[in-house]
Amino acid sequence: MKITTFNPQIVTKNAEGLIKLFEELGFERRHQQEGIGDMDVTGIRMKDSDGHYVDISEVDIGLKEDKVAIRMNVDDFDEAFEKLVALGFKNVYGHHKVDTKTSKSAMMISESGFAINLIQHIK
Repeated sequence: MKITTFNPQIVTKNAEGLIKLFEELGFERRHQQEGIGDMDVTGIRMKDSDGHYVDISEVDIGLKEDKVAIRMNVDDFDEAFEKLVALGFKNVYGHHKVDTKTSKSAMMISESGFAINLIQHIK
């Protein structure tokens, strides 16, 4: 398994305030995808001039406050998924994985509550 991307991701029910904050810090929107998976997530990818990335995922799942995770893109989703499970992570979707035409993903939570959004882009 090779990690191809590793950066912070913020999960929120209202992305606009965070987008404005990161724009003030010098980040620009690079990509936005709407209607991701069964939970209808909107994903916003931002980048600054030094090459730092932050992802903002807008979804209404009853969060009272924003949550921070690590977005970890890999070249082999199944291998990475099994490795995280062996390390004690659990898939918040149960046995379900988010499959789109361009990616496969699952939000993995450690026993201590640390989150990794595991993603493989399909070319």
